[in-house]
Amino acid sequence: MPRLVVVLPLEPLRTGDSFAVERWPLHITVVPPFLTDADPETVREIIAAATSPLQQFSVIAAEEALFGRRENIPVTLIAESEPLLQVHRVLVDALRAVAASPDEPAFTGSGFRAHVTIKNGNSIQGDAVLPLMQVALVDMAPRADPTGRTVLATVALAPEASPQPR
Repeated sequence: MPRLVVVLPLEPLRTGDSFAVERWPLHITVVPPFLTDADPETVREIIAAATSPLQQFSVIAAEEALFGRRENIPVTLIAESEPLLQVHRVLVDALRAVAASPDEPAFTGSGFRAHVTIKNGNSIQGDAVLPLMQVALVDMAPRADPTGRTVLATVALAPEASPQPR
């Protein structure tokens, strides 16, 4: 049974991209790792349907913090954002039908703390404006797997509506 995760990458990803665990591109996790018997195309269709009314948006980087069981994983928190919370809620709700366990407390409900993990010196600065344009479904193969993480599907968020001339 594959273990998948849904993220908002800070730079667009392509289906088929893969990377070692320690080389994850910067991203915000919006649905924690979950197990599923559904094939990736079915999960992509669920994500696409759930996010179809949602537009691209930006969030703002806030202060740094330490996460993890031992509080030794450096992250940059994301300032509270209603569009980000909406994406999180919509996707967690939509994926419940195919996910064995999308309810990891650190990522869902009131425990959801949007953040970007600092890896290999890659980080974002506080107060940085981060445009979010895409949702990516990533296979969370075991750490020892030589293929690392693989992007199974991407879904673009709708472009922001341009203001109407007055």
